[in-house]
Amino acid sequence: MQRGLLLKLMASCILAGLAACIVSGFGSDSGAAERKSDRARLQELEDREAIRQLTMDYGRFLDQRDWAAFSELFAEKEGEWSGGMGSAKGPKAIRKLMEDTIGKDSGTKSSPNYHIFTNQTVNVDGDRATAATKWMFVVQGRDNRPEAIYLGHYDDSLVRENGRWKFLRRVVYADIPSDKK
Repeated sequence: MQRGLLLKLMASCILAGLAACIVSGFGSDSGAAERKSDRARLQELEDREAIRQLTMDYGRFLDQRDWAAFSELFAEKEGEWSGGMGSAKGPKAIRKLMEDTIGKDSGTKSSPNYHIFTNQTVNVDGDRATAATKWMFVVQGRDNRPEAIYLGHYDDSLVRENGRWKFLRRVVYADIPSDKK
């Protein structure tokens, strides 16, 4: 007798659980919309992290003077870099601008210098994004101590190209000392 009562109680619990799922929208369009929203939010987080990594790669390649890798961070045809040294459009032209103004990578170790990035904001809209990042350029100064010689910011337009985020347009501003004359 107790076994039959236990089976009836279990069946009632299962039916109550199914009813709760149906009432709460499990399997309905609103549940699918919510899951889609979760997927979209996850994609946005992944995109933002990929853009942050793009910024870190930019600094690393710039500090290493690896102009081949540096130039590949820009969109294939329309990628543009603009700053105090001039402007260039397309990876080949950007590479040439960097080699002509900063110098070719000679393979020899140069004095250490670092680009430090902070306060980045990223806004993603599908396969396009915008970003703003503060930067500091630090070199080895007197007594081998670090010395910040420039502070500035980047304004970026980005595009997803062949599944990877690239700079569509990166504008470099020197704020301290100012590049405005």
